[in-house]
Amino acid sequence: MEVVAVNVVSDKHKQQKTELLKLKCSVQNYDWGRIGYESRVARLFEKNSDCIQIDDKKHYAEFWIGTHVSGPSFISDSDNVSLKSFIMQNPNVLGHVVVDKWGHDLPFLLKVLSVGRSLSIQAHPDKELAELLHKMQPNVYKDANHKPEMALALTEFEALCGFVSSEEVEHVLESVPEIKEIVGNTRLDQVLTLDKQNGEVKEERILRSIFTKLMSVDKDSISKALSKLISRLHKEEETRQLTSKEELVLKLEKQYPNDVGVLAALLLNHVKLEPGDGLYIGANEPHAYLYGECIECMAASDNVVRAGLTPKYMDVKILCSMLTYKQGLPDILKGVSINPYVRRYTPPFEEFEVDRCMLDRGASVVFHALPGPSVFVVISGEGTMCTSSREDIVTEGFAFFAPAGIEVRVTTDSELHFYRAGVNNKVLMNP
Repeated sequence: MEVVAVNVVSDKHKQQKTELLKLKCSVQNYDWGRIGYESRVARLFEKNSDCIQIDDKKHYAEFWIGTHVSGPSFISDSDNVSLKSFIMQNPNVLGHVVVDKWGHDLPFLLKVLSVGRSLSIQAHPDKELAELLHKMQPNVYKDANHKPEMALALTEFEALCGFVSSEEVEHVLESVPEIKEIVGNTRLDQVLTLDKQNGEVKEERILRSIFTKLMSVDKDSISKALSKLISRLHKEEETRQLTSKEELVLKLEKQYPNDVGVLAALLLNHVKLEPGDGLYIGANEPHAYLYGECIECMAASDNVVRAGLTPKYMDVKILCSMLTYKQGLPDILKGVSINPYVRRYTPPFEEFEVDRCMLDRGASVVFHALPGPSVFVVISGEGTMCTSSREDIVTEGFAFFAPAGIEVRVTTDSELHFYRAGVNNKVLMNP
């Protein structure tokens, strides 16, 4: 049996040892989630909760592992004690680096998502804007934190992410008369006569003008434009193969009829991930998950500004004003191999990183003690998770909190697929 070590840390970084804690986690039943047992989230939640029966008519969208008030985790072997309460009473479990930087709370939130239909076109505010929005509308914007995030595909996964290039914007305005009619010839002429030597500032200003105009048009105009577009595409598919973006438009319109987000999708990158691929999204970047299942990790926040593909509250003015309008395809993360069983995904954010762990039959892996906390979630298979003072049989849906300063050894006699999320190592090693 092979044992592989991960995250070697010297003794001077180790904190006071505390038990590995098994967690009971929360689920979110948003309408875009998959239904009943079709949802991996539902299956994980049923295994995690032991006694809850899945409703085969209910949508199961997100499985949360963390301390956020909108979906807190609880200590399994306690009398309804939340992980947040436990940490507040025992801040040493975070380690001094995390406490000094973020206070007495977990700085990240880990989720599993089962996406049955598109999420809203949305962006997450930076810290300054998050504080302002929370102060102005605390019932809508539930906290004052920013929400950079990263998605790791469990299945084939599709998303809209960031704006297409200037050349593609020009192509959309020339080839989609329904959008041209809305944004007007003046904006089209601006794109066609763009002086490339003026750099990115002018391109950003024009894109901002086009997107804001599109998102701000009245519902009747959007409904008429979409009716024309859908009718035209159905007619044209009789004589030619539609592009993947055109096929996406037809799909989105069925999910969200008369929604401006269907048109807005033409201005955003359509990204397709294979299992194991990752995608990170910074503050003020437009995106929408379309289909598939993923692991998602983020700073501990639930702030979302929406402006399309949703029946929920939308704030078009805020969204259009906050976006970066950065253009071009996003980076696709492949992860860095730590050993034969573990790949690490490290986004350019301080709050988190994620390890994808795929153990073969008879394999073992050791996560050495870190000066910060971790959480684990088991996706499939069965194995054993051990510390110096505890041993747990683990299987699908099990989740754990690992305090700073404890070593965790994971073994399996079959196969085991799980994820570990923790604070970005660059922060832990260079406080």
